[in-house]
Amino acid sequence: MTAPVLHRRAPAMAPRALVSAISLCFIAAAPAFAQSAGKTLDQIVVTGSRFNSDPALQPIGATVITADEIRRAGVTDVNQAIRKIGGVYGRQGLLGNPDNFTLDLRGFGATASQNMVVVLDGVRLSENELADPLLTTIPIDSVERIEITRGGSSVLYGDGATGGVINIVTKRPGKQAGRGTIFAEAGQLGQREVRGSVVQSWDNVALNAAIGRLETDNYRDNNEYKQNTFSGGAQWSGKDVRAGLRIDSTRQDIRFPGSLTMAQFEANPRQTKTPKDFGSIDSDRYTAFAEGRLGAVDLAAELSRSEKTAKTNFGSPRQAKTKQNQFSPRLRHLGLFDGMLNEIVAGVDFIKWDSDIDSSYSLAKANQKSQAFYVRDELKFAGPKNFRIAAGVRHETFDKDFNDPIGYPTTAYNIKQNFNAWDVQGSFDVVPQVNLYAKAGQSYRVANADENNSTPVANKPLQGQTSHDLELGATYDNSIVKLDARIFRHKLTNEIYYDPTAGESGWGANTNLDPTKHQGIELDASANIAADWRVSGHYQHVKATFTEGVNSGKELTLIPKNTLSARLSWVPKDGQSADIGAQWVDSQRYGSDFANTCAAKIPSFTTFDARYARKFGAWEVAVNALNLTDKQYFTNAYSCKGGIYPSNGRQMKLSARYDF
Repeated sequence: MTAPVLHRRAPAMAPRALVSAISLCFIAAAPAFAQSAGKTLDQIVVTGSRFNSDPALQPIGATVITADEIRRAGVTDVNQAIRKIGGVYGRQGLLGNPDNFTLDLRGFGATASQNMVVVLDGVRLSENELADPLLTTIPIDSVERIEITRGGSSVLYGDGATGGVINIVTKRPGKQAGRGTIFAEAGQLGQREVRGSVVQSWDNVALNAAIGRLETDNYRDNNEYKQNTFSGGAQWSGKDVRAGLRIDSTRQDIRFPGSLTMAQFEANPRQTKTPKDFGSIDSDRYTAFAEGRLGAVDLAAELSRSEKTAKTNFGSPRQAKTKQNQFSPRLRHLGLFDGMLNEIVAGVDFIKWDSDIDSSYSLAKANQKSQAFYVRDELKFAGPKNFRIAAGVRHETFDKDFNDPIGYPTTAYNIKQNFNAWDVQGSFDVVPQVNLYAKAGQSYRVANADENNSTPVANKPLQGQTSHDLELGATYDNSIVKLDARIFRHKLTNEIYYDPTAGESGWGANTNLDPTKHQGIELDASANIAADWRVSGHYQHVKATFTEGVNSGKELTLIPKNTLSARLSWVPKDGQSADIGAQWVDSQRYGSDFANTCAAKIPSFTTFDARYARKFGAWEVAVNALNLTDKQYFTNAYSCKGGIYPSNGRQMKLSARYDF
């Protein structure tokens, strides 16, 4: 398997023709929508179009996790909130952070992170690399909401949004306010964590900062992990305008325990066969943002730069330095016309990513530039049915360049690739508490630098992946019971996937698969069953198969056909809270078993977790248990009964939190 390396991207100047095209869109649209919706930036609270939008235009079919839900559930990081509250399936990551699971929307297995886009306050965290976005470094106390939009979303978010988008929005400080939090936790497996955050705001200025340190020995030998994080920001706001700066910094030291055979796993899942492997990751991200209103038009933009240095030693040292710059200006007109609420958005995304490798076996230099233009229009009609319809298109161009004088098998390539995305969405209320919706579109993904560095044919980059997406859904919500049901289908051409059996190196290769299809159903349910009791559950069924080629009809690998989770929460008004959760994950094919000939599958498993907390004034003390039954299981395995990365055993933790 390709070793985890981390990369990033950077902006170019906007072509005049493109900027002019965007301006003309809004000049043409403005007379038709002369009546402005009249919302101020402070009144607008829900995003659906890369803007803070009118509540009536929240994302169709999306799952929204609020700050109140996060606080009530007692989750301690963003990744955990997405899994526990949002019901997203996750497999434990390979980089040592015990809480940063690889999230999988719509069943994409080994390439789940590359088929999902994560956005933090308008800045894309998903980059040109084979690595998971490190969500555990985002201060959980700073999060206002998390929006999970499943299914093709390339019109607004571009490359890799076939499985969906996770949009994280942080809180805006209030006027003349100050608050802070101190948190400490200790537990089994040598875990020790301390973090603190503070926010202070005045009439027009706000400052915030958060710092944290995590140390753990983890479940396996040679898997120690240390992490230091810092984030801080400043912003200024006036009438219909806001601007600010933000910095996020992370330092990680990691030891890698490696994979095991089935016999080794059954004998002792905690052992390591690579006691000398280690690495480190240092990353910094700087972001400037601005938003405001000019007449009837809203404007917004983010300019960000990220820098990362990743060092690994798997027998010999390797260093990868990556940089990414992103510039994303956009415009929006929100107005009323004959009782209809209309929102039209247009924007451009410029991203430039560079990588420089230094090792005894590679001196690779790679870069990627991308330029995209998109436009999307949404209408909400007047009347009790709340009928909405939206449509959008996107065009994106990628320029990729790679050179490695001592590389193997790839030494050089230079390519240009163009992709188009589109989508059409609609929804309406059949009766006051029941909403039906439908989505159709086309999304895409390009192979990143890591994938193109190891392909079946030397110096031949992979073709881009395209997907035709379809989704039908229904929601029932009466404020006590909420039910969501979705059926979906993704028909993919040239799906990009890691094949451990491909290539001539003996380490496998990244390939374009024969045509594939991912289809299934998703069910979400929650209910207040008593004054202090709430139950929730999530079920996903995914059938991912080849539709053509030598493996036609065979199942794709590392994708459980069924996942089911349920939680019971107790939150009385006396300062106590408790919840217990269970997750069942179906069996799945080993990572190399494209022909479905392995006599075994990765076994199914069930895990339980629980938490109890008690408040004493400004203090909260909690006890937390993960994998209560100490189940020995794994979700990452890249050969038949081998290449196994065991998941964590039972862990008990005690924490204290102080709010001021």
